[in-house]
Amino acid sequence: LEEVDRAMPALLEAISEGEIMIATADHGNDPTTSSTDHSRERVPLIAYSPGRSGADLGTRSSFSDAGATLAALFGMETGLPGESFLSAVMGTERE
Repeated sequence: LEEVDRAMPALLEAISEGEIMIATADHGNDPTTSSTDHSRERVPLIAYSPGRSGADLGTRSSFSDAGATLAALFGMETGLPGESFLSAVMGTERE
């Protein structure tokens, strides 16, 4: 986590307008239990695009929403599950 914190300024600097950085995890853990098992279905999700104000992405119904968002960014129709959050991040109706 500390390495990611140190690298974050350079990562954010490398992102150009119209691009998105999505940071997430492959699983969550409940900090209120003594177990280290993957006990939560929800994972953290942060999406960033330079020059855009923040938006609450809410609790997503599926991890596949990140994939749907990237597909929408590139103008791809996939027919796969997932609901894009591109317009919330970019402030546009590109979807």
